[in-house]
Amino acid sequence: MNFETILYDCVDRVATLTLNRPRHLNAIDHRMPAELRRAVELAESDPGVHVIVLQGAGKGFCGGYDLGLFAEARGELVGSQDMPWDPTEDYAMMSRNTRDFMALWRARKPVICKIHGAAVAGGSDIALCCDLIVMADDARIGYPPARVWGIPTTMMWVYRLGPEQAKRMLFTGDLVTGAEAEAMGLILKSVPAAELDSAVEQLCERIKGVPRNQLMMSKLAVNQAYENMGLSHTQMFANLFDGIARHSPEGLWFRQRAQDVGFKQAVGERDSGAPIAEGATKKFPSS
Repeated sequence: MNFETILYDCVDRVATLTLNRPRHLNAIDHRMPAELRRAVELAESDPGVHVIVLQGAGKGFCGGYDLGLFAEARGELVGSQDMPWDPTEDYAMMSRNTRDFMALWRARKPVICKIHGAAVAGGSDIALCCDLIVMADDARIGYPPARVWGIPTTMMWVYRLGPEQAKRMLFTGDLVTGAEAEAMGLILKSVPAAELDSAVEQLCERIKGVPRNQLMMSKLAVNQAYENMGLSHTQMFANLFDGIARHSPEGLWFRQRAQDVGFKQAVGERDSGAPIAEGATKKFPSS
């Protein structure tokens, strides 16, 4: 199977999927969600695979959605429509992406996410769908668009952290290091960057000797507890709210700011802690 944004490799019962847009910090484009799902399905269909590892090429895991494509670009986009906007079109797109990311959660085989650099915004959505996460101590994870222009569509923060810590992360949009993420209970473990590869390899070694049927039963039994808590309903609201966040007065302001000064400066202003989008409701009253 040919992929444009994913590298696929399989050695000794371990399938390794690598997000492969390193020049863009592996930012999510129109192709990546579906390709990620197809790569997971490829590993699922291989009886020789017992464990799946997900990682990123280059300097980091994933920098989220490609804001050069989705925020800075001018004109109407599927994820940023002219007003009045059609929420059903937006929901169809984002829920499809969420289902693609959740292929990691639905896979009958354990999925280990290996994070170096950053897993930011949509990148954290992808990472948190995995069963186990191992991070470098100095890596970072978080959802800054919760400050403006987004809601995490997989909403796995609450299922991993509980309500109070999840609210803290989403109210602030903070990034936390691997060491902080381990202390919060967000991830399995954090290790020095030089030891990241070996730590994941050791975990794979321990898991891959277990029969596939045993791994499947254990994973499905645990996942079902969260499905019974209403995971799919939570994601339905999150996908709808994500679209609203991009078309609110503040969301429209953020995209306009990205067009005017570039997305990097717009993100810096959003994440600075200063009041966000003062006067946005006056500038975009039709929203």
